[in-house]
Amino acid sequence: MPYVPHTEADRREMLAEIGVDSVEDLFSDVPEEVRFPELRLPPPLSEMEILRELREMAERNADLDHYACFLGAGAYNHFVPSVVNHVIGRSEFYTAYTPYQPEISQGTLQTIFEYQSMVCALTGMEVANASHYDGATALAEAALMAVRVSREKRQKIIVSPAVHPEYRQTLRTYTRGTDIVVTGDEDLTRELDDLKAMLDEDTACLIIQNPNFFGQLEEVDGLADAVHEAGALFVVAVDPILLSLFRPPGEYGADIVVGEGQSLGNAISFGGRIWGFLPPKRVSFARCQAA
Repeated sequence: MPYVPHTEADRREMLAEIGVDSVEDLFSDVPEEVRFPELRLPPPLSEMEILRELREMAERNADLDHYACFLGAGAYNHFVPSVVNHVIGRSEFYTAYTPYQPEISQGTLQTIFEYQSMVCALTGMEVANASHYDGATALAEAALMAVRVSREKRQKIIVSPAVHPEYRQTLRTYTRGTDIVVTGDEDLTRELDDLKAMLDEDTACLIIQNPNFFGQLEEVDGLADAVHEAGALFVVAVDPILLSLFRPPGEYGADIVVGEGQSLGNAISFGGRIWGFLPPKRVSFARCQAA
């Protein structure tokens, strides 16, 4: 809607309502000598000169275009083809509306459909969300989902110590103050066989990362069978880029797949602009509820 400023009559009516004569009276508690301090600014510059100065200042930063960085821990400066910005800026994919009004937001709905189809193809799952705040919250939500699927009869979450430490911290933040017990990662030397030995009738899910936080491929063959035999869900955290090379979790029995999607095209942006995906397998939920 257009912006309609207040008229003089509007201002007089509002001032009279609060019992002052002018707008200046609203600032009477501020000493007059400090209300309008002198701003010691350099002389004005043209737009071209300002851009040159800002560019020179930016070049002082140790940015990822000039240096290698090993601090990402899941967020990295991946190459993004220039065609990406051209595609997402086209009207059939990008609109100013939310999906609540489908008749005027077909571009947004088409984008979400393409995204969900891609995530399902990468992970080998059936459906996908759109989407979570980041990979860590997606993992925490997957754990809560596993508890709810069991109708909260199962309250134990087993998580591998080789899962991203920030993901595990977020999981504990989500479950704090509840009856849910997060275990498995207290001992950093625990292997998958140790985690399998912890499975019992109170286990809602077992969470691993593959490849794990240390870049190692986990021995996943038969792991899903052990989890399912205990009546629990198997949750796998993944890197979507690596799924183009390795076997998708859906093929080795994962019930819920989670991960961080920044690598698929988002800029590093000082660690921001990240998002999480969470594709589940519907048949797994039916099996757990029946149990």
